[in-house]
Amino acid sequence: MREVAAEAGVSLRLVQYYFHTKEELLLGALAYLGEELGARVEQRIRSAGSPPAPRDVVVGTLTAILPTDPESVRLTRLYTAFYALALADPGLAERHGATYPDKLERFLAGQLRAVPGIDPDLDVEVTAAALLALTNGLGSSVLGGQRDGMAALAILTYALDRLFLAGR
Repeated sequence: MREVAAEAGVSLRLVQYYFHTKEELLLGALAYLGEELGARVEQRIRSAGSPPAPRDVVVGTLTAILPTDPESVRLTRLYTAFYALALADPGLAERHGATYPDKLERFLAGQLRAVPGIDPDLDVEVTAAALLALTNGLGSSVLGGQRDGMAALAILTYALDRLFLAGR
């Protein structure tokens, strides 16, 4: 808590006023990063036009998550670090849940279901989980230096193009 206060340039008392425990601070930071990522996703989707087509929502969501620029690399790096801390403490994950990926999978599955011409035999829940896993894996490969953001985006775009072309 002292380190956080010093880094933020505020008093320890102020940090403790808002966050009574390290756990509250961790969860607050995770929630804030989730909000930042959500705003990035919303901006990406809005840029696709109004109203956005379900395909544009899927593409916009996944490409917003992928670390392709300094801001998204920062968000991905921080979110990954905080998320790993939460998962390392089974009690923390159990008490507060790790539901963001589940919610995102359900959201993506709903959007896939609404894409005109999508393969009617497609298991949208499995496909949504696979797309999110691919995006997260590509993000990790960017953070680990295996590839840059543009190479990761090219791989994601390839997978999305194949998915959406398969139904036509």
